[in-house]
Amino acid sequence: MTDSLAGRTIDAIWRIESARLIAGLARMVRDVGLAEDLAQDALVIALEKWPVSGIPDNPGAWLMTTAKRRAIDNLRRSKLRDQKYEEIGRGSELYSEDDVNKAMDGEVGDDLLRLIFTSCHPVLSQEARVALTLRLLGGLTTDEIARAFLVPEPTVAQRIVRAKKTLSAERVGFEAPAGEALKERLAAVLEVIYLMFNEGYSATSGSEWLRPTLCLEALRLGRILAEIAPGESEVHGLVALMELQSSRFRTRVGTGGEPILLMDQNRAKWDHLLIRRGLAALERARAFGGLLGPYTLQASISACHAQATVAANTDWVRIAALYEALSRVQPSAIVELNRAVAIAMAFGPAFGLQLVEELAAEPALATYYLLPSVRGDLLFKLGRAAEAREQFEIAASLTRNERERKLLLRRAVECG
Repeated sequence: MTDSLAGRTIDAIWRIESARLIAGLARMVRDVGLAEDLAQDALVIALEKWPVSGIPDNPGAWLMTTAKRRAIDNLRRSKLRDQKYEEIGRGSELYSEDDVNKAMDGEVGDDLLRLIFTSCHPVLSQEARVALTLRLLGGLTTDEIARAFLVPEPTVAQRIVRAKKTLSAERVGFEAPAGEALKERLAAVLEVIYLMFNEGYSATSGSEWLRPTLCLEALRLGRILAEIAPGESEVHGLVALMELQSSRFRTRVGTGGEPILLMDQNRAKWDHLLIRRGLAALERARAFGGLLGPYTLQASISACHAQATVAANTDWVRIAALYEALSRVQPSAIVELNRAVAIAMAFGPAFGLQLVEELAAEPALATYYLLPSVRGDLLFKLGRAAEAREQFEIAASLTRNERERKLLLRRAVECG
C-alpha cells in the first residue's frame, strides 16, 4: 500500500471511529480534552505502523486497544493515581485498571449521547458548545466547522481549545442530564446533531460528496433524543427532517460517486419506509400546536419534495412560503438564498435572480460557493450562458469538495 493510499484510508477510518473512541475514553478518564489527546495518540501510532504493517482487519478495535493502553499508562503516571489508591482503600468507588478494561471492552451504549451533552454544558458559550461537539463527534476539522458557520478558522480553533480547558477546570461530569437540565442543553444538542447530519449529507471537503455514516449516527442520536424528550416538538421536527433527507441516499450519487441533484434523482428509488417514518415524526412535531420551529419548518419543506412523485409536481409556492416563515424564525443569509431558489422555481428565474443579486453584498456569503452556483443556474435558465459559465467557475474555485468541484466545472462546460 502506498503512503498516500494508506493516509487516505486511515483518514476515512478515523472519521468513522473517532467519535466512539473519544466517547469511550471520556467515560473512562472523565476528561473530554484528555480523551481526545489519548485518541489522537492512537491515531499517530496508526499513522506510523499501518503503512508498513497494513490496515488491521478491525481497525476500530485496534485503535480502541491502543488508546486503552495509553489511558492506562496515563493513569499510572498520574499523581492522582496514589490518591485514588488511598480512596479505594477507604471504600470509595473509583476506577482501577480492571474498571478501565471493563469500560473499554464493554458496549459503547449511549456514550456518544453523553459526550454531546457534556460538550453542550451551560458553562460553555453556545458557539463553543457546537464547535467542540462537531470536532469530537462529527470528526470535522476546524476548517470544516469554520466553513459551516462562515467564520474564520482561527476563531473556531480558539473556541475549541478554550472549551476543553473550561470543561476540565469546571470538572464537568460525563453524563446525560434529565429534567430541566436536559431542556437547558437541548437546543445546542439539536444544533450539533443537525450540523453533523448536514456534513454527512453534503461533505464540506474531501473526495466524497456523501458521508452516510455521519448521517446515520446523527439520525440514531436524534431517535434516542426523541425517546428521552418526547414532549419537545423540535426533537421530532429534527428527526423528521433527517428521516426524509435520508430517504434520498441511494439516489444522491451515481455509480461513480458523482453527485446527482435533487431534480434529477429517480424518486422511485427513494426509501419510502424512511419517508413514512419522517412524515409520522413531522405529524408528532406539528401536534404540539403553536408556531413551528426551524427544524419542523425544514422538515415541512423536505416533506414537499418527498410527497411529489415527480419533480414537476413539487409545490414550490408552498416551499417558498415555508422558507419565508423560516427566515422569520431563524434569519440567515443561507435561508434567504434558499428562499430565492424556491421563488425562482415558483415564479420564474428572473424573480429569483433579483433576490440573489441583493444577497451578493452579504459578508457571510462572500466565500460561500452556493451563491455563485445558484446565480449561474438562474443565469443559464435566462439564456445568459457566458455569465452563467463564469459563475459556475467561481463556485468551483470556492468549494473544497472534489465531487462538487467536478460537477460545477461540468456545468460550466455545458454553458459553452
